[in-house]
Amino acid sequence: MIVKLSGNRDALAGLLFMGLGTFGFAIALGYKFGTTIDMGPGYFPRILSLVLIGFGIVTFARGVRTCVTIEGGWAWLPLLLLSASLVTFGFLLERAGLVPALAALFFISARAGHEFKALEVLVLTAVMSVFAAAVFVWGLKLPYSLFAWNF
Repeated sequence: MIVKLSGNRDALAGLLFMGLGTFGFAIALGYKFGTTIDMGPGYFPRILSLVLIGFGIVTFARGVRTCVTIEGGWAWLPLLLLSASLVTFGFLLERAGLVPALAALFFISARAGHEFKALEVLVLTAVMSVFAAAVFVWGLKLPYSLFAWNF
């Protein structure tokens, strides 16, 4: 049985996951691993990379078994908007604060979908901003300001 990988959606996704996981693992090898009790900076990236490689193996195997082909072309605008939302979040986090960065992330990434409802995105932004502030700023005491003017 010969499996054509060039048009196989799940096989290509599995290869992508395995490649990204291997790349992440290779980068994380430069950091101290530590132990489960005393985790080093390389602990979480290595574990996460192994999980991604595992998902890639499962997805690749499913793709080889089912042979589902890719239909249609690339959705370039959603890909661009999702990438731009992540870059914008990273850029605004230290400059404008957590809440404006989350607002930009949600509004830009919501435009990548088929349906965009500003009121729904506004409610999602408000709920997730309160949740992120409660967990990361107040709960875990991470050094993120909520706004650039810090209140």
